[in-house]
Amino acid sequence: MNRKLFFLLNYFFLALLFCQTSYGQIESSTNTIRQDYIEKYTSLTVKEMKKSGIPASIIMAQALLESDNGESELALTANNHFGIKCHQTWTGNRFYYDDDQLDDCFRAYRNVFESYRDHSLFLMNRARYHFLFDLDPNDYRAWAKGLKMAGYATNPRYADMLIKIIDENELYRLDRRIPGFASRNSTVEAEEYTPEFPATIPSQVIHTRNRIKYVLAGQDDTVEELTREYRKLKWEIRKYNEIPRRGQFTPGQVVYLQPKRNKAARAYDFHYAKSGESWYAISQHYGVKLKKLYKMNLITPGTPIINGQMIFLRSKRPENKFGEFTEQN
Repeated sequence: MNRKLFFLLNYFFLALLFCQTSYGQIESSTNTIRQDYIEKYTSLTVKEMKKSGIPASIIMAQALLESDNGESELALTANNHFGIKCHQTWTGNRFYYDDDQLDDCFRAYRNVFESYRDHSLFLMNRARYHFLFDLDPNDYRAWAKGLKMAGYATNPRYADMLIKIIDENELYRLDRRIPGFASRNSTVEAEEYTPEFPATIPSQVIHTRNRIKYVLAGQDDTVEELTREYRKLKWEIRKYNEIPRRGQFTPGQVVYLQPKRNKAARAYDFHYAKSGESWYAISQHYGVKLKKLYKMNLITPGTPIINGQMIFLRSKRPENKFGEFTEQN
């Protein structure tokens, strides 16, 4: 072997060794950054799972992938950890970044918490993702494939990439809420950002009834929490829903975010009462002020409802209609 060839071979092997060492260092550094991200945002991820029903493993895997473990320009500059673009409905801050197109418009948030909350709502409020919520919440593979099928990302390997991240980092343990998993070192709790919670990113889906916006009270929702969450004055939600000073919501109760109206929507002229119903329940169901309901039906507060009784919802009850009932009476 001539001298020149000997030096070339040595140089080649040294270069190969250097590349392998460098790659190993980069891979190790990436894994450390990823583990730091998981530990930092575990509590926030599980909190979103409890609120939305989206598996925590999916939330975390998407955040890791879309934000490059929190290191992407979009995450660092706009607090956008899920790559959500503006779309026509977005009225918040914007960040322009070259992605599928030049100067693509992305949503910008004040903090990471808002990004996680908006991601949950993004999936919950769009019809093309509704089928996901019929899947087993512990079947992260089905969720990953469903996200790809619904068009969350254009990469044909998107589902496989999410599944790989979940398997390699055992993120499925988050779905089962295994105590201690990456939570002892978690430095971001959802509650940290509650005082800054924006009215444009509520925790529940907002519905409309009788042209009034409302949400359904969750298991642990209180008047005070919803007042703070929707940026209302202290008296507003209590007054709109006619809640006594020390009263609270029951799970699943309609909670109006605007004043109820003087009469029901046009399609509802009457209501035939069922056994056990109350004037208040009817008032909430149709979005009609309780005192107006009393007035239309010529009764005084506290008057019991009889099964089958005809309740007027849009006009004053004629005197000759007093005591009119359906056949179920």
